[in-house]
Amino acid sequence: MTREKPKNLWLSRWGFVLAATGSAVGLGNIWKFPYITGEYGGGAFVLMYLACILAIGIPVMMTEIAIGRRGRGSPIDAISRVVREGGGHPAWKAVGSMAMLAGFMILCFYVVVAGWAFAYTWKMLDGSLAASSVEGLAQVFEAHNANPWALGGWSVLVALLTLWIVGKGVQAGVERAFRWMMPGLAVMLLILVGYAFTSGGFDRGFAFLFSFDTSKLTGEALLAALGHAFFTLSLASGAILTYGSYIPDGQSIVRTSFMVAIIDTCVALLAGLAIFPIIFANGMDPSAGPGLIFMSLPLAFQQMPFGTAFGVLFFAMVSIAALTSAISMIEATVAYLNEKHGVSRTKAAIGSGAVLLTISLLAMLSFNVGADWKLFGTTLFDALDYLTSRWMMPLGGILMSLLAGYCLRAEIMRDELDLPPLGHALWLYMVRYVCPVLILMVFLHALGWLGFDPLQRWYWIAGGIGLLTVLGEALRPRVMPALADR
Repeated sequence: MTREKPKNLWLSRWGFVLAATGSAVGLGNIWKFPYITGEYGGGAFVLMYLACILAIGIPVMMTEIAIGRRGRGSPIDAISRVVREGGGHPAWKAVGSMAMLAGFMILCFYVVVAGWAFAYTWKMLDGSLAASSVEGLAQVFEAHNANPWALGGWSVLVALLTLWIVGKGVQAGVERAFRWMMPGLAVMLLILVGYAFTSGGFDRGFAFLFSFDTSKLTGEALLAALGHAFFTLSLASGAILTYGSYIPDGQSIVRTSFMVAIIDTCVALLAGLAIFPIIFANGMDPSAGPGLIFMSLPLAFQQMPFGTAFGVLFFAMVSIAALTSAISMIEATVAYLNEKHGVSRTKAAIGSGAVLLTISLLAMLSFNVGADWKLFGTTLFDALDYLTSRWMMPLGGILMSLLAGYCLRAEIMRDELDLPPLGHALWLYMVRYVCPVLILMVFLHALGWLGFDPLQRWYWIAGGIGLLTVLGEALRPRVMPALADR
């Protein structure tokens, strides 16, 4: 089969790294990862998390990039071409459809969340966040959400910025935006870390993040590490697979995957060093979740020298992180319309944007006039979150692993990954047997169906991997004789 000629490629070797890192770095990195790191043992948890990244994140990321580059297209087209080349069943393209749909659905509620960051950048400037307590700022936050014009206006702004950048094309729009947004985010983050160093709480913030406490490495900690390792890299949402289709031949997929994972982790830890010293210096609770950003930190900035200026800088940084993630979630849809149906990038952005704005505005109304509108017993905002994070992405990750591990010819992934024999065998074992079991744990835990502590019942996990290994090796030569040599 003749390989598809690439229509778009990154201009530089850093194009994919910046784009994939921008997709990975979002609000979860800013508040969630630093908090769970401190909550579950600091440095000990970081080591556990890195092991989970090696077990889940990097193997699945390598798989998505390789399939994207081999198939040279949107998730649906790339998987269809690679499966056709490998003689697999065309039904596998449903994995690409689910990934693309998941990314689009996430964006439909994510623009509302990103709008909070943009709104708070302005509120820091105009003094709207003046309050004497966290409770007072909670009322400001609730009032903002209760106003559909304010909440909807900021959501529309995020959506329009996202569509404008994506509509300009891969090189002139997406890559150019990331080439200034990601370095800008890094500079702002380092400035904020320097500011936190002078806050008076840096020692306590550093200890919270990096104290090595193995007693906190519970089963819940392992599940948190597994979940974050999977979700943080934007896997199974169409973003990485689509970005991978723009990587030039010859660029190392393994090296770029490790670079993205390392940078993503470093950004999350630096965000913790920027946030928690300020929180501790002002005697606040580090376990406030998203409220840490929109309630606790604005109050802390008010009480510190030059707090307004650094508050604006902080929320500008959060806005950039949110925007880079939003761009990645819509790119797969725009690429599909452009490549499969011949629609120009601009028209594809406008068309997908019309649907996006309709659904996102309905999701936005979940916080105010539409709070009583229910879909399967919950608001549209929560329903979109539930379906994507608890069902579509974990299932997509499992299916992507099985696709690469069992249904593609050996030479396809060997050519793309370009690993030595031992490295390829290790990657293949991970995607066949380890990743499906561990992602299944994330899936069952998210649904509340796991039913056991993974550390106390670790032998269940080992047994599941062992059983899958035995069954896979026994059935593969019978069911898929063409792959028996793998």
